[in-house]
Amino acid sequence: MTPSSRAASVRIALVGCGRISRNHCEAIARIDGLELVGVCDIIADRARVTGESANVPWFTSIEALLEQVPSDAVVIATPSGLHPQHGMLAARAGRHVITEKPMAISLHAADSLVQACDDAGVRLFVVKQNRLNPPIQLLKRALDKGRFGRLYMANCTVRWTRPQEYYDQAPWRGTWEFDGGAFMNQASHYVDLIQWLMGPVESVMAKTATLARQIEAEDTGAAILRFRSGALGVIEVTMLTYPRNLEGSITLLGEKGSVRIGGTAVNRVEHWEFADYDDDDKLVDTAAPNPPTVYGHGHEGYYRNVLAVLRGEAQPDTDGRSGRKSLELILGIYESARTGRDVPLPLRSGSA
Repeated sequence: MTPSSRAASVRIALVGCGRISRNHCEAIARIDGLELVGVCDIIADRARVTGESANVPWFTSIEALLEQVPSDAVVIATPSGLHPQHGMLAARAGRHVITEKPMAISLHAADSLVQACDDAGVRLFVVKQNRLNPPIQLLKRALDKGRFGRLYMANCTVRWTRPQEYYDQAPWRGTWEFDGGAFMNQASHYVDLIQWLMGPVESVMAKTATLARQIEAEDTGAAILRFRSGALGVIEVTMLTYPRNLEGSITLLGEKGSVRIGGTAVNRVEHWEFADYDDDDKLVDTAAPNPPTVYGHGHEGYYRNVLAVLRGEAQPDTDGRSGRKSLELILGIYESARTGRDVPLPLRSGSA
C-alpha cells in the first residue's frame, strides 16, 4: 500500500475517536502528503462528530471502514487492550498499522501483532511522540556523543492528576483487561524514554498502590531499575497530584554531565551542564516551551517520520519491536509489584 510516487498522498483511516484522536487528526491535517480518509468508533455520535469535522466518512465498525474506504495506513487509537486485535485486522487487510501506546497490554498480544504485520508485509509503527520533543532530541544527541561519560543515575517523574471523573467516562479505563494503570497508560511514554536513553534494563523492583481512585489498576507507583551498564534508575508515577498536573520529567546524571528535562511533559530544559562545551549548548534556550497539554507537540513529528518511511526515505522512529521493549519493562514492574521480588529482564516466557 506504499504510494507509488513522492507526489502520492498517504491515505490514513482512524480507528477510535476518543481523547487522543484530535491530536492525530490535527497532525495529519498539517502535513502535505497525508490525507485522512475515514474514521470509526463504536459510539456513533463520537464517530459522526469526528468524521463531519474532518469531512470524511464515518463508521461504527472497523470492518466496515476497512471494506468501504481505500486507505494505505490505519491509526489504532482504541483502548489499549484492543490495539492488537484492531491492528491485526488492519494488517490482514493490507494496511500499514500506526498504533497508539502501549501497543498491547501483554507480550503475547504484542508478538501476535508484530507477526501479523510481518506476515502481511506491512509496517507497524508505535506512537512514542515524546522522543521527538526538542529537549529530548538534544539529550539523546548528548548521550550519543558520549558527553556524560559514564552514566550513574536516571530518574523519571510523572506527577499528574486524573480525577475519578476521568475514569468514569468509559468503563474500560483503569481496568486490567483493557487499560492498566498509571504505569501502563499515562506513564508509558516515560518508561519508554528511560530505557531508550539509558539502555537495556537488567532488573526491576517495584511497588504500586491504588490509593484514591475507584479502579482495578494502580493510580500510584515507584520502580527501581538496574541497567545492564550498572547505572541505577527510579520511575515515580502518580495520578493523584493536587490540584492539577505538576510535572513530567527525566533527569540523567553522569561523570561529566547533569541534565534535567521537565515541564508538564518533558518539554523544558531545567538543567543542562557538561564538563566540555559543545555547540548544542547554544540550542538549549530555544528548545520548545511547556506544551498546552501532557500530549506535547510530537504527533506531527511522528507522522512526518511515518510519511518518510512509507516513501522509502527513512527508518521508523519506533517500530513494533522497539515498542515491545517498553511494554516488557512495564510488565516487569507489575510482576515485581505483585510478587514483591526483584524481576530480571527479559521476562521469562509465559510470565506476561
